[in-house]
Amino acid sequence: MAPILDIQNLYKSYGSTEILKDINVSIEPGDFLVLVGPSGCGKSTLLNCIAGLEPISGGTLMIGGQDMNDVSPKDRDIAMVFQSYALYPTMSVAKNITFGMKVRGVDQATQDKKLAEVAQQLQIEPLLKRRPGQLSGGQRQRVAMGRALVRDPKLFLFDEPLSNLDAKLRVEMRTEIKALHQNLGASMVYVTHDQIEAMTLATKIVVMKGGVIQQIGTPAEIYNQPANLFVADFMGSPAMNLIPAKTRTDAAGTQLEIDRPGGAPIVLTDTRARDLPADVILGLRPEDIAEPGYRSGETVQQADCKVEIVEPAGADTYVVTTLGGKLVTARLHSDTQAAPGVNHTFAFDLGKVSYFVPETGERIA
Repeated sequence: MAPILDIQNLYKSYGSTEILKDINVSIEPGDFLVLVGPSGCGKSTLLNCIAGLEPISGGTLMIGGQDMNDVSPKDRDIAMVFQSYALYPTMSVAKNITFGMKVRGVDQATQDKKLAEVAQQLQIEPLLKRRPGQLSGGQRQRVAMGRALVRDPKLFLFDEPLSNLDAKLRVEMRTEIKALHQNLGASMVYVTHDQIEAMTLATKIVVMKGGVIQQIGTPAEIYNQPANLFVADFMGSPAMNLIPAKTRTDAAGTQLEIDRPGGAPIVLTDTRARDLPADVILGLRPEDIAEPGYRSGETVQQADCKVEIVEPAGADTYVVTTLGGKLVTARLHSDTQAAPGVNHTFAFDLGKVSYFVPETGERIA
C-alpha cells in the first residue's frame, strides 16, 4: 500500500535560517501521526508545509502518491483544524460547517446529508442554529472539527486543537478525537507540545527538536526505547530518571556504581548488560523503581536511599530521592510507608533500563 503522506529530504529556510532540516517521514492510510516537541521545534511549520500554507525550500512532499510541491492548499484534498477554531462569527454553526461545501458547488441535498451525519457524530445537533459567540470553547472545537469532517479529505491536519481548553475538557476532547479516528479510519497529522496527548492519540510519533527529527516510532517504542536523552526527558510524565553511573564488568554482569549523598555509593548489577563504557547515564522510568515485593525476578535489584520528598497523587505516591547528584522519582503505591528524611528500600527493575552516552546523549543499543 502506498503511503498517504510521504516526505523526503524536506528542508525549510527563511533566508539563511534553516527551520526544518532533512525531514523524512511517511504514514500509511489510516495512521494517526503526531508531531511533538517543545515550542519553536518546527512542528507547526512542518504541518503548514504539508497544508501548502508554507512553501518548502527543498525535498519532496507527496499526498496520496501525488507531488504537492506546486499544488495550492485548496487542491491538496486536506482539511485543517486550527487552535483558534477560525469560525465565521456571523454565521450559524450549520452554515460554518457547510460553507466549504457551498463554495465548492456541492448540491444542497448532499450538504444537508453530510451536516446531519457530522452533527450526530459530534453530538452538536442542538447547536446548529447558534452562532460561535454563543458556544463554549469545547463546542467551538467540535464545530471546527465538524467543518473538517464534512470534507471527507485524504488527510486531516490538526494544529494544537486542544490547547485553548481547560484540563478536564482537554481529556474529554482527546477521547473524542481518538474515537473519531477509530470510527472513520481516517489519516491524521496532529501537532502538539503535550507529550501525554501524543502518547494517547498516536499510532506513530515524530519527536522534534530544533527543526530536526529526534525519533520516529510507536508510542511504546518512544516511551520504552528513547533514542537519546532529549526524547527520554521529554516523553513521559514524570520524565524518565536519568542517573549518572560508573560501570565495572565482571563474570556476574555489569556493576553500576551510583553516588549516594552522605553514604557509600549504591551498586546495582545488570546481569545482561555487556560492553558498556566506563561512564553511562542510566535511564529508568519512575514506575520501574518500586517497593520490594511489587517487582520480582533476576532483573530486580534493591538498594536503600534517603527519601527527600513524598507526593501523594491518589492511586500513586511519588517519592523523590537523590542519586548521582540528580533528583530521582519513584512511583510507589498509595499505601507506601516512605517518609521524608528516612531511608527506604527501593527495587530497581534493570530489565527496563536504558543506557545513554553522557557526551553525545545517544542511546547505547
